[in-house]
Amino acid sequence: MRIGVIGTGRIGTIHANTLSRHREVGSLILTDADGARAQELAHRLGETAAPGVDEIFKWGVDAVVITTATSAHAELIGRAARSGLPVFCEKPIALDLPGTLQAIAEVETAGTILQMGFQRRFDAGYTGAREAVRSGRLGRLHTVRALTSDQAPPPAEWLPLSGGLYRDTLIHDFDMLRWVTGHEIVDVYAAGSDAGPPIFRAAGDVDTGAAVLTLDDGTLATATATRLNGAGYDVRMELAGELDQVVVGLDDRTPIASTEPTGPPAADKPWTGFLERFGPAYEAELDAFIEVVRGERANPCDGREALQALRVAEACEVSRRERRAVRLAELPGGTSAAVF
Repeated sequence: MRIGVIGTGRIGTIHANTLSRHREVGSLILTDADGARAQELAHRLGETAAPGVDEIFKWGVDAVVITTATSAHAELIGRAARSGLPVFCEKPIALDLPGTLQAIAEVETAGTILQMGFQRRFDAGYTGAREAVRSGRLGRLHTVRALTSDQAPPPAEWLPLSGGLYRDTLIHDFDMLRWVTGHEIVDVYAAGSDAGPPIFRAAGDVDTGAAVLTLDDGTLATATATRLNGAGYDVRMELAGELDQVVVGLDDRTPIASTEPTGPPAADKPWTGFLERFGPAYEAELDAFIEVVRGERANPCDGREALQALRVAEACEVSRRERRAVRLAELPGGTSAAVF
């Protein structure tokens, strides 16, 4: 199998490394807006660098992996669909709902494959939580608490391109709320704070955000995120039911300290970032993509799934801006093709 990788930045480099050593992948063609960066990575991996995106399609590949800036995702997804090629794309499809819906329409019209990069679906902790909920171990689920906390802010120049805290960071928690519980989010109330470094205000973003969400079975959930968690990278989900309670992301590297005299000690080596915390999950999602392309399994996260997570993020942005509760029914794209 020959795969084209479009984008060789941080996550593109990780994916190219994984694919280059995959037993079912014969070769890669790499390209990037920064040609020298693509050339360097190709040389290091023993793969081929292309001067641009056009060559990816002209030289012939069996599938495409898109890890460019988000602003290019939808156009590249559409181009691959029109070429009849299966695509793996980092989230989100686009930073708005019209662009997302257009790209999904192109994929569905062409009858091709689009697998989205929500890597937490392949994490052992979240998989265990999903099994605990579905098995009935927790009884009736009444409360879910999700959080994502980055240790340090991203580069200032990247913030205006990110789509904001809800679309870039909390979108993973929104996806997990749906995937773990098997229920849709029906309304949200969100708030945000830009009281931290001025780079967030300059970008029209917030450094910390919170949302209260109601699921379609009445379960209540909270989701919080920040870019300023100096203790380390912290991603957790707590699920409380009438019979039991479980937590994702609580281990000897969780950057949290107890104030109780008999509580556990602080982590000696706390997580520093998402690439480290979710390394195995990033590899597993590409293994799954290869299996999907080979017809060996169903798509674990298609464009419609990604759309639903983005709709929740969009609803949170509206709620934060207008200071009101927002029902998901207010936003377009509500017909879900969820695979639970």
